[in-house]
Amino acid sequence: MEYLAEFVGTAILILLGGGVVAGVTLAKSKANNGGWIVITLGWGMAVAMAVYVTGQYSGAHLNPAITLALASTGDFELALVPGYIAAQIAGAFAGAVLVYLAYLPHWKETDDAATKLGVFSTIPAVRNIPANFLTEVIGTFLLVFGVLGINANMNPIGEGSTDLAALFGTGFAPLLIGLLVTAIGLSLGGPTGYAINPARDLGPRLAHLVLPIPGKGGSDWSYAWVPVVAPIVGGVLAAQVFGLIGFGG
Repeated sequence: MEYLAEFVGTAILILLGGGVVAGVTLAKSKANNGGWIVITLGWGMAVAMAVYVTGQYSGAHLNPAITLALASTGDFELALVPGYIAAQIAGAFAGAVLVYLAYLPHWKETDDAATKLGVFSTIPAVRNIPANFLTEVIGTFLLVFGVLGINANMNPIGEGSTDLAALFGTGFAPLLIGLLVTAIGLSLGGPTGYAINPARDLGPRLAHLVLPIPGKGGSDWSYAWVPVVAPIVGGVLAAQVFGLIGFGG
């Protein structure tokens, strides 16, 4: 059930998140040129909805950076890590395929190959690998630090818990996580497109590789490692720092 929930949740995340990018950027979409605020709000609500649907079953990690961050502090069972990550990447791939199908007539109407790739995966605004890597580390650090902080504030002082299933199953916490992602997108998303999630970038990039998208161009595999490795680094650092300073109770 946990693996199924991670698959379904990540598919919802990409369907709604990739869907808003497609709507804003693909030619002849009614949402075309909606702008960055529309994209960031769409991604934030995508996260919130995915967490609401699956939180009570798996904790709604939906992100290998979160899974590995919790495992690094001993708050998540190591034996479950491979299955969670596989489910997340597979779910992201499935969600990207659904975006492709939902916007099927618009790929041919869109001339720019980079625009098509941008629906599936992140592309840096200025290609500077060290700087891009640092941006993704900072963004994911804030994501994981924020998730842990929201969790801690939902528990009595001194009784913090990292049981995300208990936190995300009910209440306003999933919406707060969505607002956190929106804030990260608005404030830190400009340089790289804020992957902050290895599955969010890798799964759809694989879908871009195999789908018969007209005039799609390459999948930019020379950059693909950045939104995979950097979020893992940022997430693990955040979990370690959060525990080190004692915010978790």
